[in-house]
Amino acid sequence: MISRFFARLARSLAVISVAAASTGAPAWAQQVPQMPPPLAVTVNAPATALLVMDVVAPLCTSQPPCVALVPHIAALIAAARRAGALVVYSAAAPGGLVQPVTAPAFLPAIAPQSGDPIVFGNGQDRFFATALDELLRRHGVTTLILAGWRENGSVLYTAVGANLRNYTAVVAEDGTSASTDYDVAIGRYQMLTQLSNNAKNEPLKKGAVTLSRGDLISFR
Repeated sequence: MISRFFARLARSLAVISVAAASTGAPAWAQQVPQMPPPLAVTVNAPATALLVMDVVAPLCTSQPPCVALVPHIAALIAAARRAGALVVYSAAAPGGLVQPVTAPAFLPAIAPQSGDPIVFGNGQDRFFATALDELLRRHGVTTLILAGWRENGSVLYTAVGANLRNYTAVVAEDGTSASTDYDVAIGRYQMLTQLSNNAKNEPLKKGAVTLSRGDLISFR
């Protein structure tokens, strides 16, 4: 038993050593690769939805990086509304309820208008155990723009959920963030390298994530 354990340990150490030798540094010391710059994209408004996640009190107001997003998200919402794109809101349900008794308060500058759909989720992937996919397909949506809190949380996992369902996802870099720069970098790296790999950030790659910015997103 002990000999088998040490044999497995030796094999594991050999793998780590190979990885370290190929990169010039131990695995634990590797740096997140530099991300490609955000791209200008033009989306088809009738087939596009903007999903705004978790910009609610007190969650957002307790995080200065989240508060800093609000003007950028507000501008993106205004552009989407002008173009006639669907605007959807989402928040985590208190107590894990699919439909909470008291809905979280979205910050006034980006608050939903009458008739805007609000999806309450039990997890960070807002497709999981919700009607989000059904809602988007009912409106003919094929492209999903993601904004909100947090880049390595709900935005990341909802982007993966979107790609699994063959939606093209666009993430507005100035419309999302996280608690630390490291969290932001990890979130962006994972979004570009998961599933339909788009490590080079090709614009509007089908079933993948494109990193853009609010002022670089145009509607037609």
